[in-house]
Amino acid sequence: MPSDPRAVLTRPAPEPDVSVAYGSHPDQIADLRRPAISKAPRPLVVVVHGGFWRAEYDRRHTGPLASALAALGYPVAQLEYRRTGQPGGGWPGTLTDVLAGVSALPRLAEAALPGLVAAAPPVLVGHSAGGHLALYAAAHAPGEVAGVLALAPVADLAEAYRLDLDGGAVAALLGGGPADLPERYATADPRSLVPPRPRTVVIHGTLDQHVPIDISRSYVAAARAAGGRIHLIELPDCEHFGLIGPDSSAWPEVTAALRSLHEDH
Repeated sequence: MPSDPRAVLTRPAPEPDVSVAYGSHPDQIADLRRPAISKAPRPLVVVVHGGFWRAEYDRRHTGPLASALAALGYPVAQLEYRRTGQPGGGWPGTLTDVLAGVSALPRLAEAALPGLVAAAPPVLVGHSAGGHLALYAAAHAPGEVAGVLALAPVADLAEAYRLDLDGGAVAALLGGGPADLPERYATADPRSLVPPRPRTVVIHGTLDQHVPIDISRSYVAAARAAGGRIHLIELPDCEHFGLIGPDSSAWPEVTAALRSLHEDH
């Protein structure tokens, strides 16, 4: 019997090496992992977790991914942020938290992991709703992001609202639909923010039942048409959670894409 792909969400991982706060709220925090192999300081990799922005999903489910990336030699930060269903989450706190964290983490990580983190913008790795947040951060603070690896991102909030993904998740994030809150969608929706200025790679499985691959296809097409440096990798026989599972068949594609982004700057 095939294993449950959602098992990665509860799989144990080694504890992080240290945690740092980028704000005063308990969820304005990130867990840092030191690289297993380090010949010289390297730019930070910031992992932005998914879970449709909801409070019940936190950064801990990206532990296996973050540990595996650290084993490959990357300094890694697992970014937490306030989420819908908790005070300060949703609009605009979830979005402003991610911007603040992405801006502060390279400096915080450099101090917490001396000699391991380069004084350079990070590469963002975001999965699902975290992919949306990574694309959002890159659009609003392009000088503070070296590249984005978006894994099955919710890259079109208006379409995700229309499809009612995860039972009203977008409405919970932004407070309503695009007809009622066009200014919020114009600010928060990656589809409205093309082209992304940092180099971007999107990876999406054709079997994804949580975020349809057509969302990535249309977003990447629009970003390319606007002149963005963006590439879409479609993985046949891959569903939503395999993209963050280090033991999945998708993992070599994920690490190859990250390597190309990390070595590009």
